[in-house]
Amino acid sequence: MVPATADLPEVLPTDRLQASGMPVPALRDRLRRIPNGRNVLNVLSVWLQTFGVLAVACLITPSLPLAAALGVWTITFLLIGRGYSLLSILAHEAVHRCLFSSRRANDLVGRWLLAYPAFIPFDAYRRQHMAHHRDELGPNEPDLNLYRDYPIPRDSLRRKLRRDAFGSSGAKHLRGLIMAVIRRSSRPYASSILVTQAVLAVTMTLLSGRWWLWPVMWLAPWLTVWRVLNRLRGIAEHGGMEHSADRRRTTHVVRQRLASRFWIVPFNTGWHLAHHTDMGVPFQN
Repeated sequence: MVPATADLPEVLPTDRLQASGMPVPALRDRLRRIPNGRNVLNVLSVWLQTFGVLAVACLITPSLPLAAALGVWTITFLLIGRGYSLLSILAHEAVHRCLFSSRRANDLVGRWLLAYPAFIPFDAYRRQHMAHHRDELGPNEPDLNLYRDYPIPRDSLRRKLRRDAFGSSGAKHLRGLIMAVIRRSSRPYASSILVTQAVLAVTMTLLSGRWWLWPVMWLAPWLTVWRVLNRLRGIAEHGGMEHSADRRRTTHVVRQRLASRFWIVPFNTGWHLAHHTDMGVPFQN
């Protein structure tokens, strides 16, 4: 899957790009401008798309026949998994300090409205993700287990996706979060996630009158649907590539058709090679 050397001509530098592939300073300054107003709307949109589907399901299912109601809840379950994609990608934008030009606002929104609702330890994730950018597929790559040794046999991929879809992978992450509360070094961020989830659970229960809404329609999609989507995106971004100083050999550009944009690579995430070339450019640019 790594491009052949003949397909990677030496074309840099140019009048717009440096030898590293990064834009020249004047262009880079323009590309790094953060659209604060648009990102306020993006955060609101993510919350409406994610929690709005829960609200709609709660409103319409009482009047539906059982089979139809179960169908609505099944679709809602899948869409909540997609909601985790939306939350995590905007949290990723905040990790790169590309969400808002005010660092305080960027990190506040990134932590409490995006990362913690999606079970993401914001500050630990920032450290880990910067390590990923420094050494893609190298010996110090923290995410290597997600996409090492691809392409793999179909049976192996099916086993991985089956573990994701049925909650085995998610259960390991949940145990890790619980253990993080016990460890003093990780307790602050783990506690923040648990507090956020407790607030969500109480709010969902009080507003819907359904005690099962948070565990069944919020926690369970994180344990299952989100695991599948996250693995597929990781493979699409770096699967089959290699450790190299040439990022064209470490990172894919993901074809962003309608279905992939909807489920896996929202907010221009498919332009992943460009992101790894200059991670300080907001996704809109």
